[in-house]
Amino acid sequence: MNEITVVHTSIADSHQAGISLGLQMRENLLMPPDIIILFAAPQYNHSELLQALKQSSRAHLIMGCSSAGEFTSYVQGTGLACAIALYSNEISFSVGIGRALSQDCTKAARSIIAAFQHSSPWNYKYHTLLLLADVMSGCVESIVQKLTLLTGGIYETFGGGAGDNAQFSYTPVFYDTEVVTDAVVALEIHSHKPFGIGAQHGWRPASSPMSITRVKGMDLIDLDDKPALEAFRTHAKSTGQVFDEQNPLPFFLHNTLGIEGAGYHLRVPLAINPDGSLHCATEIPTSGTVVIMSANDTSPIAAARDATKEALRKLYGSRPAFGLFFDCVATRIKLGTGFGCELAAMQNTLGDVPFAGCNTHGQIARYQGQFSSFHNCTAVVCLFPE
Repeated sequence: MNEITVVHTSIADSHQAGISLGLQMRENLLMPPDIIILFAAPQYNHSELLQALKQSSRAHLIMGCSSAGEFTSYVQGTGLACAIALYSNEISFSVGIGRALSQDCTKAARSIIAAFQHSSPWNYKYHTLLLLADVMSGCVESIVQKLTLLTGGIYETFGGGAGDNAQFSYTPVFYDTEVVTDAVVALEIHSHKPFGIGAQHGWRPASSPMSITRVKGMDLIDLDDKPALEAFRTHAKSTGQVFDEQNPLPFFLHNTLGIEGAGYHLRVPLAINPDGSLHCATEIPTSGTVVIMSANDTSPIAAARDATKEALRKLYGSRPAFGLFFDCVATRIKLGTGFGCELAAMQNTLGDVPFAGCNTHGQIARYQGQFSSFHNCTAVVCLFPE
């Protein structure tokens, strides 16, 4: 038996918001939840919210993160808390955490794996990981790769980076009632039916290819041995766009970087450093080829629809029970009120299947046919089977 409920609250008081979410779950479920997945706006006192939610819901486990825009099938906005509560005697759940991620990525990955149910995988056919990470650690791509290697690649992985409405100052994850920074939290899922994961971004190359020639962590320093800023100045001039270097984010939201590989995975520049380098939302590979990408206002909507269709195909005939959806805070800012059209496109594709999710500072998707790990401006959908 599987029981699932999707709930939300707009109550501003953190303690009362946690109680509201928990009471909604108790009203909608016959059994206490095995796991709650929580997305909560940065305005909340997350510790108070989690304590109240744990007490009122009687949940076994909670995991989640701070978010940069929250939504369910029924509501969309900012300043909300939304959650999915699940009970199942058919699916196995466990939660692990990797701390001090920026200091020792391998140690963090091993800590996560140590919390997993090592006897369970062999009793189930399908294995999935939901990862939520503090992007301020600067090594989300690395932790996904480490987990893949250390587990022999048995898990399909999805998730996102915790958000704070693009302020990039405080992006914690939730481990039961703990609020933790510089960490990644992982929900291990073993099931008899496949989970459907899809990821699409809808962006297209809009410049000539350039070589990455110098990088330092999350800073892209040189392209083709020239300051990275020069590439964007040239692109703005050639395409007739205004590029305000004192306020560059609006330009970057419409002109992002695509790293060539199996297709393109995206990196959004966030700021211009004094030396003409670009500070990006996550780490940049030290070598490779990039282009500047563009998208029109309907591209993210089409990407969400296509990611949902891909996820439905990956269920291989199973009916979805509900969906988790992650998309970039940059997409929400770029679309404005049009972000509701993206959610509507997903809902129209799913029919009456409920979903919940949040805008994140980066998205995680690694599954069969998709071997990149960490993305920006990408719609990521995971459908749980009935």
